[in-house]
Amino acid sequence: MISKVVLAKLSPTMEEGTIVKWTKKEGDPVKQGDVLAEIETDKANMEMEAQGSGVLRKILVPAGGKAPVGSLIGVIAEPNEDISKMVASAAPAATPAPPAPAAPPPQAQQPPPQPQTQAQTAPAAPQPAAAAPSPAPGPRPVPAPAAVEGGRVRASPLARSMAAHRNIPLDAVAGSGPGGRIIKRDIESWAGAPTAAPARSPAAPAAPAGPTITPGEEIPVSNMRHVIAKRLAESMFTAPHFYVTVEIDMDAAVELREQLQRGEELKVSYNDLVVKACAKALTRFPLVNASWMGDKIATHGEVHVGVAVAIPDGLITPVVRNADRKSLLEISLEVKDLATRARERKLKPEEFTGSTFTISNLGMFGVTEFTAIINPPESAILAVGAVQRVAVVDEDDSVRPGHRMKVTLSSDHRVVDGAMAAQFLGEVRRLLENPVSLFV
Repeated sequence: MISKVVLAKLSPTMEEGTIVKWTKKEGDPVKQGDVLAEIETDKANMEMEAQGSGVLRKILVPAGGKAPVGSLIGVIAEPNEDISKMVASAAPAATPAPPAPAAPPPQAQQPPPQPQTQAQTAPAAPQPAAAAPSPAPGPRPVPAPAAVEGGRVRASPLARSMAAHRNIPLDAVAGSGPGGRIIKRDIESWAGAPTAAPARSPAAPAAPAGPTITPGEEIPVSNMRHVIAKRLAESMFTAPHFYVTVEIDMDAAVELREQLQRGEELKVSYNDLVVKACAKALTRFPLVNASWMGDKIATHGEVHVGVAVAIPDGLITPVVRNADRKSLLEISLEVKDLATRARERKLKPEEFTGSTFTISNLGMFGVTEFTAIINPPESAILAVGAVQRVAVVDEDDSVRPGHRMKVTLSSDHRVVDGAMAAQFLGEVRRLLENPVSLFV
């Protein structure tokens, strides 16, 4: 019996797919349920199973080719069955695989390379051996530890402000003022010394290398990029966006995270804390956890938080389902697992669909503040910046180092009003500034 191999709809938003590879060749026997091909959808690479048994008689769309959902891409039949009419009637809707780039024309023979002069030395060449090294500086005296009073390092307000601006830990600076107090010249002399960066303030990680692109080339649009462009353009030009930003005191959250790092093998991120705080806040503000449906607003009975993850050819939002009912450690484990499989394009459809609220975090790239486009059909998305070490002026006008983080809520004004957005962010801020409440 002849069985059509039709490109299945493997994700809710899939309109076409790319054949990554066929796992069966023409002439191979096939059983119902066997994996026939790996298909690239708009979100992930998925396996497509055979719906019939027999022999894979014909592959109509080769690996690398594209086809719309529902189109015929192959034929399974018995060896003696006539499939010519079916093959002939197949609509030419598939896009063949792009041809391999033509080899560049042979260049004229170049003369043999001439020996390099000193001025032509390659950048990677080592320094000449004859270059005399600079004399090593004498040993620098080890400073005495800073004076501590009541658990707090003694320092002048100006010294504290300078240290905060320069990310200098006061407990690593030797004080030369009265009683070992740290003063201005101690910060200036410490800042000029070649010392290792303190462990508590690691440098921002280098941005991951992007895809290799030759300037001037035309880049084919992937299925994922096509859907991203369509959905976000629809969101930006349909939903009236407005933005509310707050700054959050992260001192307590930083201390809690450090305690968790010491006491647990699991590394909890600041984003995990934000996911948990938003999940709890959404239960108090159901309209932020809602969708515009044209003639009605649909509020969601469950809190499913999407976490934006960058992958080489686009963006995907794995979903932490029922995030309000999960512990911080459960959220941390789940986010790490989902993000890893998202980058490997191994997520299942139910793992990247159905979010009711989304969080986008660019803090790991050193971004302090930005705005994000709402992920339809949601009514809001939170853009999270980096946790920064800054100078903080207390109520008594004293200056000390502290940690601050800015977050911006993009809201659909058809669903969420300005006051509600401000109140929601106020609740998120309250939870993060009192992180013990995340465990209640």
